[in-house]
Amino acid sequence: MTKKQTLTIAAIIAIAALVSGILLMKGNPAQSSSAKPDAHQEEGGHKEDDHHDEEKVGEHKDGEHKEEGKIALSKEQIAAAGIVLKTAGPQQIRSGLQLPGEIRFNEDRTAHVVPQVAGTVESVSAKLGEKVRKGQVLAVINSSAVSEQRSELLNAEQRLSLARTTYQREKHLWEQKISAEQDYLQAQAALREAEVAVRNAQQKLRAIGAAGTSSGNLNRYEIRAPFDGIVVEKHLGLGEAVREDANVFLISDLSSVWAEIIVSPKDLQVVRAGKKAVVRATAFDASAEGTISHVGALIGEQSRTAKAHVVLPNAADLWRPGLFVNVEVVAGETAVPVAVLADAIQTVEGKSVVFVRVADGFAAREVSLGRSDGQLVEITSGLDAGTDYAATGSFAIKAELGKGSAEHSH
Repeated sequence: MTKKQTLTIAAIIAIAALVSGILLMKGNPAQSSSAKPDAHQEEGGHKEDDHHDEEKVGEHKDGEHKEEGKIALSKEQIAAAGIVLKTAGPQQIRSGLQLPGEIRFNEDRTAHVVPQVAGTVESVSAKLGEKVRKGQVLAVINSSAVSEQRSELLNAEQRLSLARTTYQREKHLWEQKISAEQDYLQAQAALREAEVAVRNAQQKLRAIGAAGTSSGNLNRYEIRAPFDGIVVEKHLGLGEAVREDANVFLISDLSSVWAEIIVSPKDLQVVRAGKKAVVRATAFDASAEGTISHVGALIGEQSRTAKAHVVLPNAADLWRPGLFVNVEVVAGETAVPVAVLADAIQTVEGKSVVFVRVADGFAAREVSLGRSDGQLVEITSGLDAGTDYAATGSFAIKAELGKGSAEHSH
């Protein structure tokens, strides 16, 4: 054997010895500590069992964890949560169309007020947004046209007074056989002409809303409100010159408004005058019922739709022009044996449930749903008529149920 081979064999033996030593060093600590984890595990096991026993004792002690789908609530808690009870039973479910709309002025009770005579604004008493009464003075203008017409009336009245006096004198003379009948008849004709002139002058003033004479200022013209309403727009100022056809005020009676809807040709068979409609605001929780009073006879060339409107009473000024609404046109009503309010329906674990009243709180009752009109929902199975349920505030019960399930899982 050569010296080189001898060195190679020695190196292999040394490496093998080193690997064996490393393996022995790793193996001995594992064996020496094998008993410790068992003891620790045993100790931990006792602690977990003790903790589990404590949980069981706690459960029996406070009695908070109830059966699945049931939540205990006292009468005080029900009142505090705002939960309102209703009784499930037969209802009328409406069917119809849902159409977008917008609140508009009632055009039958809206007026563009114009002066009818040209002039200069002397005073403006009406303010924007002010409620005005019929005949109330909104503004005063000075108008030369009004002054001329009043002067004409005054002259006609003076001629009438003179003609009446002449007629009375000529009649007396004719009856006394002092003057000729022709003079009497001429005086009578002059009187009739004077009466016609006065009536003509009065009607001219009445036509522009300036009936009567103003002894103090002949050119004073008062712009008055045509009916009770609100000043929606004002387009004149002090000292401003206005034309006779200028829209100086927009007055609208907001005690009633229109809910205007756009109707496509396919829906014109349902949307008809006289049909009931329910109008709901999109910005807040409010609704009102009305009747479709008009459906446009023409379809727009560009939009290919027709307009319709519902007249809504608005005594509380709730419906303001420009407000967007949803209009449900009622096509028909169907009687169902069992229905609940839509707010009562909740989803628990992917199932539709209604929380029914039980002795010590509420229980989740799985139900099958049928038709709905947005306010009422038909219950086809799972709930009997006459059952009390949480109509409002059911979300609070669902939250309590979820809270109890989370505690139980721990």
